[in-house]
Amino acid sequence: MKILFYLGRRKGYSVDLHRVRSVNYAPGNHRPKNLGSNVEDDNISALVIVGVVLLAQGFALKLPPLPKQQQALHKFIQKFERLPSEAARVGVDLCPGCIDFTGQAIDQLLNIILNGGVVGGCSELCGLLPSKALGLACNLLCDVVGIELFMDAIKKADLDPIYFCELITVCPVNDQGDAQITTFGVSPLSGPQGEKVISFAYHSNNGTGTGEIVLLVETVDGVPIESAFLHELAGPGDYSSQFKLKAQPDPNCDPTQQICEQWLPRNYTVRVDICNGECGSKHPHSQIYDKKSTSFIITQ
Repeated sequence: MKILFYLGRRKGYSVDLHRVRSVNYAPGNHRPKNLGSNVEDDNISALVIVGVVLLAQGFALKLPPLPKQQQALHKFIQKFERLPSEAARVGVDLCPGCIDFTGQAIDQLLNIILNGGVVGGCSELCGLLPSKALGLACNLLCDVVGIELFMDAIKKADLDPIYFCELITVCPVNDQGDAQITTFGVSPLSGPQGEKVISFAYHSNNGTGTGEIVLLVETVDGVPIESAFLHELAGPGDYSSQFKLKAQPDPNCDPTQQICEQWLPRNYTVRVDICNGECGSKHPHSQIYDKKSTSFIITQ
């Protein structure tokens, strides 16, 4: 059971749009090719910045909530703080909003396009989405890059929100990035059901691209608990964060409606992956930087 923390078909990431900053592409970082557009890259980027500023205002109209089943599963793993820290992050911090929207809408938009439901421009395409908030966000992004580039990116992304936002140049790319996990542990290592603290740290020599940090818990009853967190472009350096694992049954879980993890006594394996792009993706700008495992014991 994989739950990712930016909203969408299998993802839920709360919107966190910070102030607009000018683009700062470190050596080796680059934007994806413009998918055949005749507009200069710099002009497109300037338009994207303006459009996504409007997009941030559009998100004041709350996007549709996650299904109750996903909301319940999200309670198991929570992040104490953002990683990397805002002071160390580079690039325009508009990427989360794009991924947030795309995670919810890309599968619907792809179905609309493949079923021949688009006759006209951005307003016709985006008007077919089921939510006014999604339609507004869609319209703003589509108007910035143009209907042809927007539709081409949706088809090329193949349900990958990070890759889509890279294709339309909202999320920055660093294909020379790296990350080596230096710390990964659970505390307490042994004890009854209850809250555990997962500590995580990594070092990067060349910085990292836009990607994910994925945490997986292999449970005794065979129901994997997996959550992923958007990891924004970061410069070289050392980064750390903590996660809270609620290793106890959810009293609000209804076994007739969903799978309910019981957190039975025994040994549990925890794994973390840090990735460029979506972990496991075969698209460009995607790779697993590093992964590491540890374990803890529930005694009763």
